[in-house]
Amino acid sequence: MEKDVYKLLAEQLDSLPNGFPATKDGAELRLLAKIFSPEEAELAAQLHLTLETPEQIATRIGSEPEMLRQQLKNMARRGVITTARLDDGLGYGLMPFVVGIYEMQVASMDAELAHLFEDYYQQAFGTVLKVKPQFHRVIPVGESIRNDMEIHPFESAADLVKTAQSWGVLDCICRKQKALLGDPCEHPVDVCMILSERPGAFKGSTTVQAIDLNGALTTLQRAAKAGLVHSVSNSQEGISYICNCCTCSCGILRGMSELGIADVIAHSAFINTVDETSCNGCEICLDYCQFDAISIDGVARVNRTRCVGCGVCVLSCPNEAMVLIRRPVEEVLPIPETHMDWGRQRAVERGINPAAIENSVDMNNKLYQR
Repeated sequence: MEKDVYKLLAEQLDSLPNGFPATKDGAELRLLAKIFSPEEAELAAQLHLTLETPEQIATRIGSEPEMLRQQLKNMARRGVITTARLDDGLGYGLMPFVVGIYEMQVASMDAELAHLFEDYYQQAFGTVLKVKPQFHRVIPVGESIRNDMEIHPFESAADLVKTAQSWGVLDCICRKQKALLGDPCEHPVDVCMILSERPGAFKGSTTVQAIDLNGALTTLQRAAKAGLVHSVSNSQEGISYICNCCTCSCGILRGMSELGIADVIAHSAFINTVDETSCNGCEICLDYCQFDAISIDGVARVNRTRCVGCGVCVLSCPNEAMVLIRRPVEEVLPIPETHMDWGRQRAVERGINPAAIENSVDMNNKLYQR
């Protein structure tokens, strides 16, 4: 019976644009059983992306509102479903597994969950990483872009930070997971950034450490200097987090380094270029490029296909011989305007009826904002 409720939940999660494909040996069910109790799984499997009040959910599934209200509240507090305020009270809804449920388990990540996720990752996660549009897109380090170039706000990590009203930081669940597997990397852990349009959004949070604007910009600079790649949700609007990623631990970028998926992340609209008169072939940039996009032939050479336009190598160059310039228009894929647009496109790509998500909320805006 317990396995049945986890199977129902897994199927519900896989019906979302993000995807949660099944494995041959039920690794996805073991993973869900670690995160959800059977009662929670049964309830979550009946929730929609569209937020509903406890009364609405109770009427729909034939339950008692008050008892349901407490259960939903507890589940939202644990980050296994989402919640936000509606006109007639708090609403609750289903979250995708990634990005969503999994990332919210950073505080409860232990060795057992780390191994369960790794088992699922190796068997099935590559399937969802191959679907377009990709989960994440690269945004470049601002200092790496040529000064005379126009940069749109959605292309700049610093602009995204400056336009927010609240800022928070939390440990990277990917690096935490890899460390628990006995395979840690040397990059800093406390650099996952959360943004909100609502002042004071993270005060009192047990998961997110609230910081101010200066702290957010400092975190951004610290991540860039450590060689981490800024990435965000693959839309122009509704961006509520900045991941600072590495190919050694990041669940997205490991798709390239371990699973062989070349275009696992959407490139930025920029590309690295080299001033051959300034480059002395010192090879320092090779240590910083995580995408094997640079080779040395007397001077640095950039592989246009592999370069994602992150700008990390630009900061590392002691001779200032590198800079990002805008790619030709024909090389830049259009970015979905909203997360809803992203969901529609991804649903079509996965053969899901996009009408099923037409009324859903923007899930990225609801993460961590409890």
